[in-house]
Amino acid sequence: MRVCQKSTKETFDTPSLYMKMKNIFLLFSLSVLFIACGNNDDPDNGADKEGKIDWNAAADESSMALVHSFWNINGRYFNYDSNGKSDFHYWPQAHALDVLADAYLRTGNNTYKNYFDQWFEGVRVKNGNTFRNDYYDDMEWNALALLRIYQITRDTKYKEAVLELWDYIKTGWNDHAGGGISWVKGQNYMKNACSNGPACILAARLYQEFGDESDKEWAISIYNWEKNTLFNAANGMVYDHFNAQTGEIKDWIFTYNQGTFIGSAIELFRIFGESFYMDDTVLAADYTINSLVMNFMLKDEGTGDGGLFKGIFVRYFTELILLDELEETVKEHYIQFLERNAKILWTEGTRKPSVFFGTNWRAMPGVSTGLTEQLSGNMLIEAMALLENEGLLFERTVN
Repeated sequence: MRVCQKSTKETFDTPSLYMKMKNIFLLFSLSVLFIACGNNDDPDNGADKEGKIDWNAAADESSMALVHSFWNINGRYFNYDSNGKSDFHYWPQAHALDVLADAYLRTGNNTYKNYFDQWFEGVRVKNGNTFRNDYYDDMEWNALALLRIYQITRDTKYKEAVLELWDYIKTGWNDHAGGGISWVKGQNYMKNACSNGPACILAARLYQEFGDESDKEWAISIYNWEKNTLFNAANGMVYDHFNAQTGEIKDWIFTYNQGTFIGSAIELFRIFGESFYMDDTVLAADYTINSLVMNFMLKDEGTGDGGLFKGIFVRYFTELILLDELEETVKEHYIQFLERNAKILWTEGTRKPSVFFGTNWRAMPGVSTGLTEQLSGNMLIEAMALLENEGLLFERTVN
C-alpha cells in the first residue's frame, strides 16, 4: 500500500553548486523577512531565559524555511527534499500549500500569498495539466487545500478546480464493502481511511461554504460508512483499510487516519451540533495521544509518506482544541500534550539555522531533510502560533 510504505530519502554531506546559487538567490530575495527570525545561534535554542518560546517568531522561521529550502523556482512546486531533489509527489504539495495558507492567515504577509498562483500553475502542469489523479486521497488533499485558497482569495479558478475534483472524487464511491470511496481508481474493492476521512471533511466544508444539500448528504454517508467499517468504537482506533475482495480489515494504525476521522467528526458537529460527533473526536484523540506515542511524544512514522502523518493529525487535533464546546479539562490536557511535542521539537529536534525537522521530534535531523517530515514540523509550529494568538497558552512546565 502506497500510504504505508516507508521510503528512504537520499542525504548529502554538502549541497550542489546549483543549490548554493539557488539558496543565495532566495536568501537575498527573502532577506527582509528573515530579519524577524531572530538569532539562529541562540544558546537557548529559541527559548528565552524563562524557557518561554515566542511561537509566532518560531512559525516565521519555520514556514519561511519551507519556502527557502524546498521551493522549486522553475517548476513552481515544492521539491521532495532540502537538497533540491525535484521528484514530484502530488499529495505533499497540498500540505505545503496548506502551510503557506496558515502562515498567510497568521501574518497577512503577501510573500506567502504570492506563491498561491505559482503553486496552482506549477502543480497543475507537473501533474499533466490537470489536478486529477488516480489516487482519490491525493485529489482530496489538493481539493481541501484549494478550497482554503479560494476562501482566502475568492479567485474563482480555485473554486472551479475544487468542484471539478469533487465531481471526480465522488465517482470513487461504490457498493463494495457497503459503500465508501476507493483508495485508487481501478481497485473498487479497496476502501481506505485515507480516502474517506478527507472526502468527508471536503464534502462537509463544501456544504458549509456553498450550501448544496447533496454535499451534506455525502458527508453523512461517508462518515457513517467509515465509522461503521473502520472505527473501533470501543477504544477510538481507526483501521487503515478494508479489502472487500478478501474481507480483511487491515489494522495498521497511523496518526493521520486518526486525524482525518477527528476532522470529519468536527465538521459534522459544526453542522448538526450532535454530541455523539464530539464524543467520537475525543475518543479518537485520546487513543492517539495515549497509544501512538513514544516517551509522551507522537511517534516516529518514518520518511516518505509516513513523514506527513503526524502533521495531519496535529492539524485536526488543533481544530478540536479550538472548539468552544470541548470540555475545559480535556482542552487543557490536549494543549499540554501539543505544547510538550512542540517545545521538545523546537529546542531539541530542530536543526538551526536551517530550521529543518526530522521524523523523530526529539532528535535533530542531519544537514538535509525530506519535504514530508519538514511539513509535519511546520504544521506543529504553526499550530502553536495559532493557539498562542487565540490566547490558549500560558506558562507551564513541559518536560
